[in-house]
Amino acid sequence: MKQERLLIVDDDAELRDLLREYLGQAGFQVAAVADGREMQHALAASPFDLVILDIMLPGEDGLALCRRLRAASRIPILMLTARGDEIDRIVGLEMGADDYLAKPFNPRELLARVRSILRRANSLPENLAGEDVHRFRFAGWGLDTRTRQLLSPTGVVVDLSGAEYKILHVLAEHPNRVLSRDQLLEFTQGREATAYDRSIDVQIGRLRRKLDDDPREPRLIKTVRNEGYVLAAVVDKE
Repeated sequence: MKQERLLIVDDDAELRDLLREYLGQAGFQVAAVADGREMQHALAASPFDLVILDIMLPGEDGLALCRRLRAASRIPILMLTARGDEIDRIVGLEMGADDYLAKPFNPRELLARVRSILRRANSLPENLAGEDVHRFRFAGWGLDTRTRQLLSPTGVVVDLSGAEYKILHVLAEHPNRVLSRDQLLEFTQGREATAYDRSIDVQIGRLRRKLDDDPREPRLIKTVRNEGYVLAAVVDKE
């Protein structure tokens, strides 16, 4: 079985050592560096399965590093911060982070978050694995995976939340294929649906409105009764 590799980026040497030991005992291969420059060197030297990235770093901060990393890679990112600021959390997630944890935290919670993110990254069957695509085009719309922006047929940028982007991204990667609510929820949030969980339906409804897709008779994101949702369009990938 593959031993998954984690990269910790934090300028707190004591915390780096603690997490390296704790996560190593949990069965991961762990490397730890102090700043963005060392992070880039580590990523260039060998592949990693997840980056644990502190926001408050010397030099280039974690948010800027997250944005740059997400523009070049699909590697999962868990962000850490000493501030429990809601704005930091929102900005981090919108820049492409997969999860967010405020310091101080219980190492057990960090481990649970790491495992959840990795489970999510590996949740889709192999034939649903993502491709390295920079832009999807469908029905006049464009979805840019580097800027995480949706461009309307008239050239207007449409704002997407982090969850909306992830759902539209995975639907665009697999057009004309039905994806269940469980698959979409696991992929976007790393958890299984409960009996009364309607969060995916809510996000789909918002996406339809942003795509000018009539919710009563949707032509783009269609509902397949008792199965899930499908992007019913020809998608060009660039």
